[in-house]
Amino acid sequence: MPIKLLSAQLASQIAAGEVVERPASVVKELVENAIDAGAATINVDIRAGGKQLILVADDGSGIPSGQIEIAFERHSTSKLSSVKDLDAINTLGFRGEALAAIAAVSQLTVVSRAAEEEVGTRLSLEGGKVASRENVGAPQGTVISVANLFFNTPARLKFLKAPGTEKRIIDELITRYALVYPQIRFRLVHDGRITFQSTGSGDRRDVLTAIYGPETARQLLEIPGDEHGPNQLPEGTILVNGFVSPPNLHRSNRKQISLYVNDRWIKDNSLSYAIIQAYHTLLPTGRFPLAAVFVSIPLEAVDVNVHPSKTEVRFRQANQVFGAVQRSVRRTLLEESPIPSTGHFSTFQSPSWSGSMEQLSFSRRSKTERQDHSDTGWQKPPDDGDPTNVLGDELVQGGVEEGSLPIMRVIGQVGAAYIITEGPEGLFLIDQHAAHERILYESFMAAWETDGGKSIATQRLINSETVHFTPDQTALLEQNLPLLEQIGFEVESFGPNSFVVRGVPGILTKANPAAALTEVVDELEYGHLPMQGAIEAKIILRVCKSAAIKAGQTLSKLEMEELIHQLEVCQNPHTCPHGRPTLIHLSAAQLAREFGRT
Repeated sequence: MPIKLLSAQLASQIAAGEVVERPASVVKELVENAIDAGAATINVDIRAGGKQLILVADDGSGIPSGQIEIAFERHSTSKLSSVKDLDAINTLGFRGEALAAIAAVSQLTVVSRAAEEEVGTRLSLEGGKVASRENVGAPQGTVISVANLFFNTPARLKFLKAPGTEKRIIDELITRYALVYPQIRFRLVHDGRITFQSTGSGDRRDVLTAIYGPETARQLLEIPGDEHGPNQLPEGTILVNGFVSPPNLHRSNRKQISLYVNDRWIKDNSLSYAIIQAYHTLLPTGRFPLAAVFVSIPLEAVDVNVHPSKTEVRFRQANQVFGAVQRSVRRTLLEESPIPSTGHFSTFQSPSWSGSMEQLSFSRRSKTERQDHSDTGWQKPPDDGDPTNVLGDELVQGGVEEGSLPIMRVIGQVGAAYIITEGPEGLFLIDQHAAHERILYESFMAAWETDGGKSIATQRLINSETVHFTPDQTALLEQNLPLLEQIGFEVESFGPNSFVVRGVPGILTKANPAAALTEVVDELEYGHLPMQGAIEAKIILRVCKSAAIKAGQTLSKLEMEELIHQLEVCQNPHTCPHGRPTLIHLSAAQLAREFGRT
């Protein structure tokens, strides 16, 4: 093909692919423009996850009538005038690409009135081309409506996620801007329902309360530090402030770590690692803190012109910034952390082993019963029964069936974590947590596969528990409420981003209900487990992991024997549901070699 210039429309659509990846990209650019315009109130209205409509209204300075058309031309901006300005960018927007890119792939309408004008202007564009313009009455500020995003680029449209997924991404975005600009009143509406709003009081604690709920917000530790505009900082200055969670408050993923540089939300793996490293030895393996960390440095010390999305930055002295963040977080943790206590949002303790044995899921059923799953083992035994006879009359007498574990005799427990047994060919060490998790998982899945979970018992709570989630977590939970009900949870909405837990699966009877639900939502967000395609399996895995006995729990000999009996009848007794081994074997021959007998 001969070389030729692309048409202006095609060039705009190609450029839009770099700036507008999904509805959240549109929201980000419009909200940033509203902030740059000095808005005190920003309202965001979303329909169908942003595919149908995105409307952003602000009370900022507005766009003058004579400049409204040029605002939607490529490379037009009011925030830069020369190359030198790129060395010290103090606005969120500056590239002059966003409005043109959005207009190129949508049906866009803007209504705006500048402070010095008596009437406003309405401009409509379709695919980047002006369709109409008229004068209208309007308050000061700007309202931009983006309808039918990607209507003229169907290839992009089909790559968008489900509306619920796009909605959660927008929720997360708005809460992050509300954190960094607490003086602005944000209001987010999805399909006619308010999902988030901040007070605009200027106090970040108020925003944290709106996002995480009062209980979590109260526990967060403040990183003390002065807040100065980057223009006021002398060269080499690095200021850090914000909020971090105490060591007993953590999550299963990094999603709740937010970073800001000069009031700009950024993504930076190095700084995220600096925060995580500050918790070294303070958090359990695989757990991550909540954090909102704000870094202020001179404008010329950071380059924000790295990527069209403007979420990546480059520091002139990256190591110094890393060290400043790490030291500030670590100092706050060491000086301000309270003595750990059990709370609704801390990692919850599993029920005791004796409590778990009250479930007939620990009944050793016959081979026929296990094959047809006629007894899924989720009915509580009679209270007047012998509390030590946890297997009842269904105990299978005799030897172990072919293909299962060898016959083992319990010797004892080591480290309150591993059961020592003797078998025909040596010693076995059994991980009590992994083994119990396997038992619970197979029993739970047997009930699920037999009748879709109808036989899974729900334990109604005498005192219901209230739990608060972030807006994006709320959307995720609402999507999966029917499934959680099948698993055994009873959860009801209780105001904006709040839910009441009225019942839990039977095996979680002794657990903290609010924390149990929080763990499940964490797993839904960023679970990295087998069977990712089956969401019910992910939830069941999390429930079983949470309910299983933990390392550190001392067991009686009877309890250890019961655990082994139940492990023997599992279809796959050699690994936990996550693939870790449940037991290891030390053969008599290996022991003889270690003692120098052979």
